[in-house]
Amino acid sequence: MRWVVWMAASAAFVVSACSKPEAKPEAAAAPAGPRVVAANDIEAGRYLVLVGGCNDCHTDGFPQSGGAVPEAQRLMGRAVGYQGPWGVSYASNLRLLAANTTEDGWVEIMKTKKLLPPMPSHNLAKMSDPDLRAIYRYVQSLGAAGQPEPENLPPGVAPKTPVENMVPIPPKA
Repeated sequence: MRWVVWMAASAAFVVSACSKPEAKPEAAAAPAGPRVVAANDIEAGRYLVLVGGCNDCHTDGFPQSGGAVPEAQRLMGRAVGYQGPWGVSYASNLRLLAANTTEDGWVEIMKTKKLLPPMPSHNLAKMSDPDLRAIYRYVQSLGAAGQPEPENLPPGVAPKTPVENMVPIPPKA
């Protein structure tokens, strides 16, 4: 019995060693780091925007409505500022940003630009390029809409819009 097993194994080795290997198509370079997989890039981008909390700041009324803002009204920024030691920052109209930049430019902005709080640019910089491209494709699929966000303000300049205070208030003694 051992002899039969040894012969079968030897035959398999000889056949595999002597046969010409099949030519395999060159595989595309795998993206560095993890990436979301979905039916297509727009669906991946939609998912990343949702779980990344992008709508919480970039869609007016999103958190207050429990996410019930129609998709056609999302990611157009807000005229409510975020006030802190950096001054006042405003959530960008991502739809206008996507309409006015290339996909490569979008990735570059998200990877390198130090954005004002509460934007987590340190987290964006760690996203894979394919995920950032998927977000771009999703945002661009929504089309350009809305108005540009107000200009960010330096410390000491009074805003003309409502603001959310991003500085903790100590408890009263």
